[in-house]
Amino acid sequence: MNKRELIDAVAFTTGLGRDVAGEAIDGLISAITKAVARGDTVQLIGFGSFSQGKRGARVGRNPMTGEEINIAAARTVKFTAGKTFKDAVNATR
Repeated sequence: MNKRELIDAVAFTTGLGRDVAGEAIDGLISAITKAVARGDTVQLIGFGSFSQGKRGARVGRNPMTGEEINIAAARTVKFTAGKTFKDAVNATR
């Protein structure tokens, strides 16, 4: 499902227009992005949690030449699925 399909699904489920549903989804994504960038954790009970993680600096290899390269430390985004979400995914097997 891409963003357009998600907007259509939300519009159908809620009875909102596609424009309003699109603005709501954009607002949700923006709010989550800003909160996680500040270092906050966003918890959506039943769905999951978005938070920051850390990846330390390390040495890697260029696959073409085999040369060692230094990879800088970075902040990452972590998503942990909630119980209700996990149960829904596992029920559809």
